[in-house]
Amino acid sequence: MKMSMKMLSFSIVAALSLSACKKEESTADDGAAKLSIDMSKLPPLPAFAVADIDSNASACSDLNQYVNGKWLAANPVPSDKTSWGSFEMLGEYSQAVQKQIVESAAASKAKTGSVEQKIGDIYALGNNVEKLNADGVAPAKPLLAEIDGITDSASLAAYLRNSFAKGNQAVFAFGPGEDFKDAKNVIAYAFESGLSLPEKAYYLEDTYQAKRDAFVAHVERMMVLAGNDATTAKAQAQTVLAFETRLAKASLSPIEMRNPANQYNFVSLADADKATPNFNWTEFFKAQGLASVKGFSLSQPKFFAEMNTMIAETPVADWKAYLSYQTLNGASGFLSDAVSDESFAFYGTTMRGQKEQRPRWKRVLSTINGTMGEALGQIYVEQTFPESSKVQMQGLVKNLSLALKARLEKLEWMSAETKEKALAKWATFDPKIGYPDKWRDYSGLSINPNASYLENALAAQAFENAYQMSKIGKPADRTEWGMTPQTVNAYYNPLKNEIVFPAAILQPPFFDPKADPALNYGGIGAVIGHEMLHGYDDQGSQFDKDGNNVNWWSEADLKNFQSRTGKLVAQFDDYVSIDNLHVKGQLTLGENIADLGGLTVAYDALQLELANKKMQAVDGYSQDQRFFMNWATVWRRNFAAEELKVRLNTDPHAPANFRAIGAPSNMDSFAAAFSCKAGDPMVRGGDKKVAIW
Repeated sequence: MKMSMKMLSFSIVAALSLSACKKEESTADDGAAKLSIDMSKLPPLPAFAVADIDSNASACSDLNQYVNGKWLAANPVPSDKTSWGSFEMLGEYSQAVQKQIVESAAASKAKTGSVEQKIGDIYALGNNVEKLNADGVAPAKPLLAEIDGITDSASLAAYLRNSFAKGNQAVFAFGPGEDFKDAKNVIAYAFESGLSLPEKAYYLEDTYQAKRDAFVAHVERMMVLAGNDATTAKAQAQTVLAFETRLAKASLSPIEMRNPANQYNFVSLADADKATPNFNWTEFFKAQGLASVKGFSLSQPKFFAEMNTMIAETPVADWKAYLSYQTLNGASGFLSDAVSDESFAFYGTTMRGQKEQRPRWKRVLSTINGTMGEALGQIYVEQTFPESSKVQMQGLVKNLSLALKARLEKLEWMSAETKEKALAKWATFDPKIGYPDKWRDYSGLSINPNASYLENALAAQAFENAYQMSKIGKPADRTEWGMTPQTVNAYYNPLKNEIVFPAAILQPPFFDPKADPALNYGGIGAVIGHEMLHGYDDQGSQFDKDGNNVNWWSEADLKNFQSRTGKLVAQFDDYVSIDNLHVKGQLTLGENIADLGGLTVAYDALQLELANKKMQAVDGYSQDQRFFMNWATVWRRNFAAEELKVRLNTDPHAPANFRAIGAPSNMDSFAAAFSCKAGDPMVRGGDKKVAIW
């Protein structure tokens, strides 16, 4: 059972308005003084530095080693992380700001019902280790008792209906999303889910037998913590693995899930009921308060057919074992150290190589972000993001947009008919910078300081679920954001044709209002271009200017496009990562298209910026060189070995070192900047050179 407080997210959304809005004062409702951030307590921001350059390396051989080699050697992954680099350093900075905000809220005597009261009470509850350990698993007992009350397939289906109505999702995922065929409106999507291991291969391939054995041992220990005797727990653990293996066999791989055709299968409720006679969708929708809905996307029919069979054929005891484990593990972060430590030992250490848990305050901060992320973000923006930065970002977005338009207009391989559609899509991009124009209302959420941490998490989950369900059957809200302002990331959503840049990423090495143009264009400029080019990657290119999943390509142009992207697949397939494991070019194709196109467009935009400026060399490096060096700085990153192995199987992003070199090696402008010659490792020539946008 997933203790998720966020909306269902689809793999089609690729992740890394222009009008300003008034930011509200971060003042407690009881008149407490306005919060101020102590900058001296914040960690350093990452940034490009000449001192980091490895003078023993060559940019023409390996840009990543040249720019990042010294830094990477001196900055191993911290024990409470699985990766460490520019993104993580920015994340630490953002969390340090948030910590001051929530600690101030926790220390204040804020008015009951205020944002400060809710944030402060959650923070206090989550950090009360003495009470959490004294309570043990007791707060989860009512959840486990509900599962224990299942007696047959009918009561199982009823349990699932009622559980989903509270936001507790098991076996499959359910939530709102724009309709692939009519993106102006929101429909419901049911997606395959229910697996504890990263993806189906971990259940089926001999390579992962040791991980399966470790998983069984972990489940056994969790079931003992839940109160079962050792013999029962041992049998339940084997049952859980067998149960999930059956789900895995009916699931799609990460590469298959990238195909929009595998993410959308609209059916009427009547037809859905026929497809899964043992699970009545009409009754399920009624339980979610969606009785008026007539249809939805039953997105992976094979998976749901298997779920239907399992409801009838799999012994109730097996279902109870599976649901009990999923519930306890989902609640582990809100329970005692014994439970949370056991969950971390498997998912953090065994699976991903993380040596120790994050400090408790960071874990509780994650809960707050999942519970009231936008409310916290509103205060975060007030403290960290000046209006001047938003204005400067608007100028960068405009320049990148003009550079992209020029490239689209000059494409030699695309016909005029298809080009017209591509430019129509360009004209409707919706950039969102820093923070939402409309903040979300959390007045309906109650946080009770006298209840347990888990009880409050469940209340927040039910509140979030009601909010998400309320979207279904209504027009899409084009003002809503899919990330909070304090998130260090960016994204493109083809269903809204929007590019979104939260405030937290608009800092060095991505963006610095005082930096020379090269650094900003090689940093956030390339990110802006990256998100724009997601609109034309192998997934985004299947959606039109209105966000609908329709083909706007001529047959010849599509064939040409796929031929060019096929070269990019081959390029990344050739990259060898840890233990002789290769990058999966097809899995990472969308991100690699966006990197190559985005960096190319950002370079063009830099040249437009420099056309009327006379820029001297800075620290001995030209603007072109600093552009590419800051691009590499963005992608400096060390990984724990196990984390890297999981990412190679599941992450649509290639490992950072290959992102640093992949796009530049296809660009003549890079070779010219560093006087690289044909035959140098960073110069791809002939048929190996990839040029798309």
